[in-house]
Amino acid sequence: MAFDSSVFFGALFSTAFLNGALVTVLLALLSHGVGILISIPAALYVSGPPSPLRWLVKGILGMLRGAPTLLQLLFVWNALPQFFPVFREPWFSPFLAAWIALSLNEAAYQTEINRAALGAIDPGQKAAGVALGLTRFQILRRILLPQAVRVALPSTANEFITLLKITSLASVISLSELMSVTSRAVATTFQFTEYYAAALVYYLVMVYVLVFLQSRLERRLVWNTSAAEASPGMLQKAMAFYRRS
Repeated sequence: MAFDSSVFFGALFSTAFLNGALVTVLLALLSHGVGILISIPAALYVSGPPSPLRWLVKGILGMLRGAPTLLQLLFVWNALPQFFPVFREPWFSPFLAAWIALSLNEAAYQTEINRAALGAIDPGQKAAGVALGLTRFQILRRILLPQAVRVALPSTANEFITLLKITSLASVISLSELMSVTSRAVATTFQFTEYYAAALVYYLVMVYVLVFLQSRLERRLVWNTSAAEASPGMLQKAMAFYRRS
């Protein structure tokens, strides 16, 4: 069967594919944002001394990383309403179920990224902050987090790109994201190549835009040795803040 370019370009510029791509990006952004918000306190907590509660948190995070993402998605959509009747109401949509499942899954992976980034910072800087009389929050905000962000940025960006592609799993719970729109078009026309090619173009464009933004952000945050020597570092800024306060 010959490749029908009119079907390909019709799908590529159709409202259905564009809306599906927007749902994909929105779901990825919201899931990643919530995942990061959960992961920062989780990373700080699991980095502390061992305790029964910390082992419990680590066990939950390990379970979220170990279970297949598709299984977590199906569990939230199908099993959660059985345990909690409130999720049987019409407001519990496929988008909300996918958001909950992907946010929890993303938080587990992002916690490990943040924990590794915090562990990469020289412990002497924290000790210096303590010696200056800074509070734990001031040490975290003014010394540790700014440096941890630089370390975690490449892995975080890669994790977001992976999440963007994983959103295609939400098609199994009837969410009208890009892959679901593509599957419906293929099921009614049997023109696999044209519609899959159009979906591929959308995914490649989204991923390469993210890769471009990642490289731009990394260049802005890269640790420039000469610049660092010419300008005050995090610890020096913290000292200046402490002296002013």
